[in-house]
Amino acid sequence: MRIIGLDYGSTTVGVAISDELGITAQGIEVIRRDKEGKMRPTIRRIEELIEEYQVDTIVIGYPKNMNNTVGERAIKSEELAHSLHKRTGLPVELWDERLTTVAAHKAMIEGNMRREDRAKIVDKIAAVFILQGYLDHKANQTDKDGE
Repeated sequence: MRIIGLDYGSTTVGVAISDELGITAQGIEVIRRDKEGKMRPTIRRIEELIEEYQVDTIVIGYPKNMNNTVGERAIKSEELAHSLHKRTGLPVELWDERLTTVAAHKAMIEGNMRREDRAKIVDKIAAVFILQGYLDHKANQTDKDGE
């Protein structure tokens, strides 16, 4: 079974998926919508991806403020988490995503990617950073529990 990672933004959702062993994350797509409130098609697409990749856990980036408070974007992530859990019955984890978009931009700049190309996939790369952070944390917890 796999884990899906989501970078939930105002008009896009970056999507990443784990390998079957839960070791690595790879970006698969960016779901775009015209307006922030139009969530039905977005949730439908996420459900399709969950089925296609046989996902058993959902991880959503949790954009807390730098001072660790919860703002408007984090509340919207909580709402998405609730909706997806209700619709899929799968466990949904919120994962601290502070600075993942900055890290994604930095990685693409270091890879000499053009600005226009970066704008098209930054959310997908941020989803990879979110999911990979979650996977690494889980692996470290397993290592500590096994000692």
